[in-house]
Amino acid sequence: MAVPGEEEDVMARYRSPLVSRYASAEMGYNFSDRKKFGTWRRLWLYLAQAEKSLGLPITDEQIQEMEANLDNIDFKMAAEEEKKLRHDVMAHVHTFAHCCPKAAAIIHLGATSCYVGDNTDLIVLRDGFNLLLPKLARVISRLADFAEKYADMPALGFTHYQPAQLTTVGKRCCLWIQDLCMDLQSLERARDDLRFRGVKGTTGTQASFLQLFEGDHSKVEELDRLVTAKAGFKRAYMVTGQTYSRKVDIGVLSVLASLGASIHKICTDIRLLANLKEIEEPFEKDQIGSSAMPYKRNPMRSERCCSLARHLMTLVMDPLQTASVQWFERTLDDSANRRVCLAEAFLTADIILSTLQNISEGLVVYPKVIERRIRQELPFMATENIIMAMVKAGGNRQDCHEKIRVLSQQAAAVVKQEGGDNDFIARVRADPYFSPIHKQLESLLDPSSFTGRAPQQVAKFLKEEVRPALIPYQSQMGGKIDLAL
Repeated sequence: MAVPGEEEDVMARYRSPLVSRYASAEMGYNFSDRKKFGTWRRLWLYLAQAEKSLGLPITDEQIQEMEANLDNIDFKMAAEEEKKLRHDVMAHVHTFAHCCPKAAAIIHLGATSCYVGDNTDLIVLRDGFNLLLPKLARVISRLADFAEKYADMPALGFTHYQPAQLTTVGKRCCLWIQDLCMDLQSLERARDDLRFRGVKGTTGTQASFLQLFEGDHSKVEELDRLVTAKAGFKRAYMVTGQTYSRKVDIGVLSVLASLGASIHKICTDIRLLANLKEIEEPFEKDQIGSSAMPYKRNPMRSERCCSLARHLMTLVMDPLQTASVQWFERTLDDSANRRVCLAEAFLTADIILSTLQNISEGLVVYPKVIERRIRQELPFMATENIIMAMVKAGGNRQDCHEKIRVLSQQAAAVVKQEGGDNDFIARVRADPYFSPIHKQLESLLDPSSFTGRAPQQVAKFLKEEVRPALIPYQSQMGGKIDLAL
């Protein structure tokens, strides 16, 4: 324990690794106490300004005093007040009033706690999306460049994690990009669908404001509109209880969970490709893969993404359960849960996007390994082409099929039972039956003839869907990500 009078040892207390180890400074600030309580004060200012403009007896001097103290927050005093009052909003009302004595009487006038609490949450969620979206766009942009570069490079495809028809390195990357483009659209839509809670009063009926304005409904509606606009929102929810509907939180965390699923799939693919030694994530000069095995190059960035993405995907269960158990106009059993799950969802999404950007900026491709794996599997895939060539040269399709069946089984036995290389083509070359097409074998085995329209699909997809989606973020595309840990 810290000795009285000495500075507390921060290493003696638990710190969330989401902030202390991984998340960006800007996302950490977005969920900080300074941002939260500074926003509370701005909301009280907006309310006072709007009430004054609509005729309530609030002076310019009171407004100016509030404006001058928006960021002059005595957190120690607020903590002492909350300990005494057991109410965080009233603690900060008193703390703000202490440095604004002239405005003390009109701070929080007509409002309920959710005026600052819920409206601040909506501002923070909106700002959180605005931080995530450019990061997601940068990841898509980096992967699009990668896909374009390797659009024509043949690679072995896998279904059921078994060798399948050839694809290209760039085409496979486009599968990742497509999922992320869906996430980009979902995050944009979720952000744009957010509304302000606005000025609704204790149970959402605006009764306190109707009393303040002596029954003038038009002024109450205008008050709601003015404050909503000052907070940077185009619309407020027309009906609320004491809180905005907690289904809003479900929508927000659902799109973040979906983003987590996309990134988990991408990074799992990269981990599998690293095992095949076809593609690797960046590995720094002095990086250590294993404390026991010096030769190892573990895909730790991709593993981190998968680990945190699983956490992100589970967080949506919190708002689902919270929304389902809200009684009537509101119960307070949502509060402590939301303090954790909303912040953690955005912090986690921020971390995995930054990490994936770092990965996508340094992906290493090993063409010779990819070529070797193709050579091991392509002979069997080429059997249909060989049959067609033999028939064109005057052969019998059924006879050719039987010849190839026997030779392919012999070659498979060499691979599976003896651990040798696939020698099917050597067997075809050695068999006089296939002499009419021996000179065609090289062209029949050209990997690029097995990739179909993959290169064309990459070009069309990037041009028509991906690049246009990134246009709104062009000014935010710069900067590489260097991971601190």
